[in-house]
Order: sequence, then C-alpha cells, then structure tokens
Amino acid sequence: MIDEAARCGYSKCRAELPGPGPQGGRRRTFCRDTRWEGGRSCAQMARAERDALDALGLDSSRAAFGLDADRLREHVDAVRGPVAALTDALAAVTGRIDEVEAHAVAAVEEANRRAAEAERTRLAAEQARDEAVARARRGAEAAERAATERAEAVDRAGAAARQALEATEALGAARRQAQEATDARDAAEARAERATDDRDLARRETRDAQLTAERLAVERDAERSRADEAVTARRRAEDRADALAADLTVASRAADTAEAQRAAAVTQAERDREAADGAVRGLESRLAEERARAVADVQRMRTELRVAEEARDRAVADAERFRAELELARPSVDELRALLAAVRHRT
Repeated sequence: MIDEAARCGYSKCRAELPGPGPQGGRRRTFCRDTRWEGGRSCAQMARAERDALDALGLDSSRAAFGLDADRLREHVDAVRGPVAALTDALAAVTGRIDEVEAHAVAAVEEANRRAAEAERTRLAAEQARDEAVARARRGAEAAERAATERAEAVDRAGAAARQALEATEALGAARRQAQEATDARDAAEARAERATDDRDLARRETRDAQLTAERLAVERDAERSRADEAVTARRRAEDRADALAADLTVASRAADTAEAQRAAAVTQAERDREAADGAVRGLESRLAEERARAVADVQRMRTELRVAEEARDRAVADAERFRAELELARPSVDELRALLAAVRHRT
C-alpha cells in the first residue's frame, strides 16, 4: 500500500501533516508547532540541512542524497581509523603534557615550600639572637645599676659613719662639760662651806650648775640617741651594700649566661643557615634535573605531535581525494537521477 499522506519535509521529522481545510488551499510542507534545538522550526532545520549539502557539493534530492551518502559513508569509514588514531595520539600527548606540567608545578611548589621553611628558620634564629642580645644588654644595664647602687650605699655608709663619729665627739664634749660642771659644783660647795657670806651666791651658782648639768645630761642623752641611730643606719647601709653585692653577683652570672646563650644562638643560627643553604642547593639540583626531564619530554611530545600532524595531513589528503572522487562520480549520479525521473514519469 502506497502512503499518500503528506509528511514534513525535514528528513529527521517526517511527521504526517494535516490536509487542507474544507475551503481548500495550499498544502503545508513543514510542521508548524514542532521545535528543535535553539527553538528552530522544521523549515529552518531543513534550510540548514540544504545549505550543508550545498556546501559539500551534494544534490538535495533524496535519491541523489542516498547515493552520495553511501559513497560518503564509505570514505568516512575509510578515514575513521586514521582520525581515531590521531585523536588517541593527541589525547596521549595532552595527557603526557598535563603529567609533566603537574610534576613541574609540584616540584616548584615543593622548592618554594622548603625555601619558605628555610626563611622561617633563619628568621627564628635571628629573633633568638636578638632576644639573647637584648637579655645580655638588660643584664649589663642591671649590673651597671647594681654597681651604681652599691657605690651610693657605700657613700651613705661613709656619711653615716661620719655622723656617728661626730656624734661620738659631741658625746665626749658633753661628758667633758658635765665633768666641768661637776667640778664647778664641787668648787661651789667648797666655797659655800668656806664662805658663809657667799652662801646665797654659791647656792645660786649651784642651782645654775645643776641646771647646766641637767641640760648637758639631756643633750648627752640626745647625742647618745643620735649615735645609736647613726650606728643603726650604718648597719642598714652595710646590709644594703651586702645585698647589692649579692645582686651584682647574680647580675654578673645572668650576663655571663645571656652571653653564652647568645653565642649558642648565633652558632645554631649559622648551622641552620648552612643547612638551609644545603637544602636550597639540593632543591635547585633536583629542579634542574626535573627541568631537563621536562625538556626531554617536551621534545619527545613535539616529535609525537609532528607524527600526529602528519597523520592528520594524510587524513585531510584522503578527504580531498574523496571529494575529487565525488566530483568524478557526479555525472553518474546525474544519469541515475535522469533515469529515476524517467521511471517516475512512466509510473
């Protein structure tokens, strides 16, 4: 049974089209509501298909297209193998390039990381050295302050000793004055006994002498108190001087310890710097080896790419040869088309 229904003119659709209405009219050629990729209609897709066939130099009729499509399929099958091999070779080259690039990037990152670690180690050593120097400087300053305080304590102790000596001399003078007062009182009593007429005067002199003696006794007691205070102050000054001497000894020991720590820190910093320099030299050597291997891999990949390009050129030449064969076969296609038209006309 022959299908007389009208169908869509787009080769991938071929949906049945509705007939004209009761009032007649022109029959549709393409679907109206069907949409393809990009929102294009069947008419737009058919137009794009005809443009593609015209670009290939093929006839747009279905019969001629079938014959040309078979020949095209044969040639496509013939070049499919080289194209697939070319694709695989390009994929292998791309993978190898990615692998070499990944190795090179990893090596560079590792070198940068180790260089950063060496830099951090160097900075830590320098900071430890600076701290040791600062501690030594503070120890020296503390020692200087202790020496200054000790000198001041010695000066204060000397001043206290001088004050004690002066107080002792004043006490001797007071004692002499008291002795003189006692002698004067004895003389006055003697004079009172010897001279009755001078009794009142002697009594007054005696009272005056007693007052003087009492005043001198009070002054003597005050001088004794000041002397005791001077002795106490001298003892405190001596204790302070001893404490300052002990502090000076501790500060000297701390300064010696800080100097030893600074020397150890400097030695350790030198060792860390030498170790970092050795690590950097090792990294540079390994990086040079990796770079040499990468260059060799790039040379090998360039060779492989050149081989792949040659295979691609051969595939292009095969395609050109296929196009030339299509051009040669076109008269035969035209004859078959004329024959098919004659058969249709007779039917």
